[in-house]
Amino acid sequence: MNSPFNMPDEYVQGFFKAGQSLLQTLTPIAGAPNASASPARGAPLAELQLNYFQQQLALWARMMTGGAGAEPLVAPERGDRRFNAVEWRDNPAYSLLKQGYLLNSRLFTDVVEAADLDDATKHKLRFYTRQFVDAMSPANFAATNPDVLKAAFESKGESVKAGFENLLADMRKGGLTITDEAAFEVGKNVAVSEGAVVFENELFQLIQYAPLTDQVASRPLLIVPPCINKFYILDLQPENSFVRFAAEQGQTVFLVSWRNPDASCGHVTWDDYLAQGAMKAVEVALAVSGADKVNAVGWCVGGTILSSALAVMRAQGDESVASLTLLTTMLDFREPGDLGVFIDEQGVAKREQTIGQGGIYPGSELGFVFQTLRANDLIWPNVINNYLKGKSPEAFDLLYWNADATNLPGPMYAWYLRNMYFENNLRVPGKLTLCDTPVDLGNIDMPNYVLATQEDHIVPWRSAYQTTQLVGGKSQFVLGASGHIAGVINPASKNKRSYWTGGKQGDDAQAWLASATETPGSWWNHWIKWLSPKGGKAVAARRKLGSRKYPIVEPAPGRYVKVRADQPA
Repeated sequence: MNSPFNMPDEYVQGFFKAGQSLLQTLTPIAGAPNASASPARGAPLAELQLNYFQQQLALWARMMTGGAGAEPLVAPERGDRRFNAVEWRDNPAYSLLKQGYLLNSRLFTDVVEAADLDDATKHKLRFYTRQFVDAMSPANFAATNPDVLKAAFESKGESVKAGFENLLADMRKGGLTITDEAAFEVGKNVAVSEGAVVFENELFQLIQYAPLTDQVASRPLLIVPPCINKFYILDLQPENSFVRFAAEQGQTVFLVSWRNPDASCGHVTWDDYLAQGAMKAVEVALAVSGADKVNAVGWCVGGTILSSALAVMRAQGDESVASLTLLTTMLDFREPGDLGVFIDEQGVAKREQTIGQGGIYPGSELGFVFQTLRANDLIWPNVINNYLKGKSPEAFDLLYWNADATNLPGPMYAWYLRNMYFENNLRVPGKLTLCDTPVDLGNIDMPNYVLATQEDHIVPWRSAYQTTQLVGGKSQFVLGASGHIAGVINPASKNKRSYWTGGKQGDDAQAWLASATETPGSWWNHWIKWLSPKGGKAVAARRKLGSRKYPIVEPAPGRYVKVRADQPA
């Protein structure tokens, strides 16, 4: 049974399994006999044990002699903001508590790395150990957080009352509040680029955006975002809108706005997302624009859907896509990153049995999974702020989008888990038959631009790099700085971060990086230079959106994107 905060069963079960493994691994350090400990593993564990006790003795000796203000024996990692209060440094009790926690945390993580385990098991143990270590921080408990105690004293207990009320409200909602959700409204102050919905079916609405230049490329740009999030991450605010940037560069932009599925969509399959989703969007964009071809962009699972659709189309002789851009997308799932810890035969089979033939996978569960990947940014700071200090979260558009969860159709989700994450079938030519067509990614023979991001915790950059070895067209691989979201939404106007290009492409991603060149600024400028020659001739921009066959349905951003995961469509 799920908790009030919608923890998926896979997470809860994985946490307890990892705990058992960790206890077994730690047994030698506790001094108990362990017949399963191999000699190769015993020596590192003995060294860890000795080093740990030496540091603990040194820490207590320093405290007993009044050395609290001295240089700490162990310090938080760079960027760790949990211990910023001065008390953690200047108060002997808090300093001891902090350093003891950090030493214990280091011991746990070092033991995991020294454990004699296969790669998959160690990856799971590493992930869940980090979850445990993060959860046990003294900053997460009222009695051991100086800021929390100070707030309670200064407010005469009002912060405690407010925090309890916040906790009850979130339990009723079924999820942790991470931003002021009342501060934003889709279509009012996020997703505000001018445009219109020109087509809709049970899966998506297609938005055509108004031109921002007098002349545009004759071939339009079609964007297929992920169906596990709302599209407006690409159009949050005018200053960081990828949609607006593309339009300012003379592109006629079409964008897929996926429906947030409810019970009526419980039958929808992966093939439906191809035939009635990406492939239909290509058809409509061509009809409205009158162009011979489109240039297509896919992000994350939207890129996987788009690539699957293109493999079908090319197998059927359809050449209506001129170029493909994939943003932090996996087509080879051999190394799926931290999301892989949730995938095993037992978990996949359970999803197939429960929702694989019909039903909905709740967006709230998926949202929790993504939050655990960055628990010290998205979970624990909000627990402290909302529940322990009794404060309200600040308004932040990116976190508003992050909290705007989407459901998934059960058959589509179960098939995706089995064939992509678990069995990695898409990369094998002819292994999958999609839309009654055997597919081979090698048939995707148009020019392609593959972007990965260096710190991506959802699509590891080396996994994204493998796309260049699978598709048939000429690949331009680019590695952006930062992570899955910030690395993609890196506006050209702000000139932040950097990106790498020009490495020698082969089957070794690390060798590519070693030979690549770093360039300061946003990859957006590099991409638009790559895309522009593929846009066809320049033509006068048409101010009237839609066409006779596909008239305007409603203004952008449309009603599909406004439906919340817990609301009916």
